[in-house]
Order: sequence, then structure tokens, then C-alpha cells
Amino acid sequence: MKNFCLLILWLCPLLGFPQRATSVILDTDIGPDYDDVGAMALLHALEDLGEAKILATISCNAFETTGPTLSVLNTYFHRPEIPIGIVKSTVPNEACKQLWAQAIIRDYPHPLKSNAEAMEAVSLYRKTLSSQPDKSVTVITIGFFTNLANLLSSKPDEFSSLTGNELVGKKVKQLVSMAAGIGKDGKSAYEFNVVIDAGAARKVLAEWPTPILLSGFEIGEKVLTGSRLIKNEKIKQSPVKDAYRVALKADNNTVGRNSWDQTAVLVAIRGYSLYFNSRKVNFEINADGRNVLIPGENFAYLTEKIPPVEVAKVIEDLMMHQPGKK
Repeated sequence: MKNFCLLILWLCPLLGFPQRATSVILDTDIGPDYDDVGAMALLHALEDLGEAKILATISCNAFETTGPTLSVLNTYFHRPEIPIGIVKSTVPNEACKQLWAQAIIRDYPHPLKSNAEAMEAVSLYRKTLSSQPDKSVTVITIGFFTNLANLLSSKPDEFSSLTGNELVGKKVKQLVSMAAGIGKDGKSAYEFNVVIDAGAARKVLAEWPTPILLSGFEIGEKVLTGSRLIKNEKIKQSPVKDAYRVALKADNNTVGRNSWDQTAVLVAIRGYSLYFNSRKVNFEINADGRNVLIPGENFAYLTEKIPPVEVAKVIEDLMMHQPGKK
């Protein structure tokens, strides 16, 4: 029996399942797209399943709805105490044009009423990381690299005597990012999360001191979710369902939204081997945000393994998870 238990412990990471809950900081631009909502629902579902532990939710987008939106979703999943951080600058500032964020802020409770009430993003990163065991935190970024670049440049403060680069190197296990892409030419692409703050993307991809796993544009593009969610009559009074309902209607979309951000969360917690393959790549980020493949093996980059429709089912099943009653 002892040998069997040891075998299971050894096999878990190889099969994609963590041996213990993965401690996570989620960095999101939640607003210009709604796959971020799906990603947050996924992450909260995985915490309810004992696979993840959310340490903080942080916005790299200064748009006015981002803090309250994070608060709505954390509160809905019975975790209103999760710290929320916001980039305290005028840019990036990407609006929620489909008005789904405004709708759920109007209709659901959220103790954080405005971005002004949230902690500054880098300060929250430093406070959170400094309190964690070494090499224990997975950072998931499903937005711009603004906060991460600022974190790397940060100086010692009341939370840690280390520089930002030193603190990340000591406390972070890996960075998992929905970013970049390999275009039809097989060499380069423009990808939203990189383009919006190309300077920050260049800095992070060049200086980040831990392993980096990238879920590129073409991975989530083929994974469509949201349609089953909004048709599920058993789900009532859900900001996740309402966000997708409003946004899909605004987009005149009946097939589902691309699941870029959800793929990053899924592999950050469960590993990629059940769902994807990977290849080693290196990117150079041009001034205009175009990412170009160059020689090197700096990053692990997801490639397709099982059919996207099967990945979509796994993701949407988790997106439809509802919190238990308190």
C-alpha cells in the first residue's frame, strides 16, 4: 500500500494533477473581453475542488469597472475577502464596450465599489509574495504585462527588502500567460495582450526569472464556450451567466466566445499534458507589439493535442460550476 501511494504521488504531476492546491495570483485586464469572466469562474471552481488557492486578483487595466467586477465575481463565489489590486495609472485603460461588466456590477453585490478603494497592484504583489513559501506561487496573467513589468522594477519596501526581480525569483514557481501568437506565416503575429503594452511585454519576456508557459492566440481561438452556459436553465442569478448572456447578445454570437484566458488558467492549475502538447520557443517583441519567433528555447508554448471541442467541454463544465450555499 505504501508503494502504491508513493506511485500515485509520483504520477499526479505527470498526469497533470497537482499534489496540493496551487497558490495563484491572477492578473487580468477584465473588461475589453469576457473570457476573463470565464477564467475567473474556472479558477474559483478549481479552488472549490481543492486544486487551487487564490491569493489575490489583480487588474492590469485602469478602466473603471475592473475592480468592482473582480469584487462581484469573488463575492459570488463566497470569497469577498480575496485582495484586489489595480494598476494606478491612466493607461492601459481599455473599456468594456459590450457593457456586460456594467450590467453585473449593477445587479450583484460587490464590497469594493470603485478602483480607488483597491490596493495598488505592485504593492499587493509584493505584500502577497513576501508572505508565501519560496517557489510556491503560480502567477497567471490573462491581460497586459504592465503590472509584471512594474513588479520587476520595484524597489525594496515595507513588505520585502528584496528588489522586484529578486522577490519574484524567490517566491514564484512559474508564470503562465495567455499571450503572443504564431501567425499564418509560422513566424510572427500581433496579439492583443502584447500589443497594448509592448514595452512591458518586452521587459517581462526578457527579464522574468522563472519558467514561463505561454498559451498563444491560436490555442484559445479554437476553444468556444459560453453557449451551453447561457442555455443552462439550472443556473440562476449568476454574474458569470449574465456576463456571457449580455456580451454574446451584443456580439450577435450564437456559437460561443473564444476561450483564450481559460486555457491559461486550466494549464496553470492542472498542467498541460492532458489537454495540450508544448514546444520550446523564443520571441522578440517589436516596438509596435508584433511578436516574432527567434532562435532559442526560453518559453514553453502550448500546441494542440486533443480536439478543441473536447477542451471546450472541460472548460465550460467548470465555468458552469456554482458555489455552494453559505
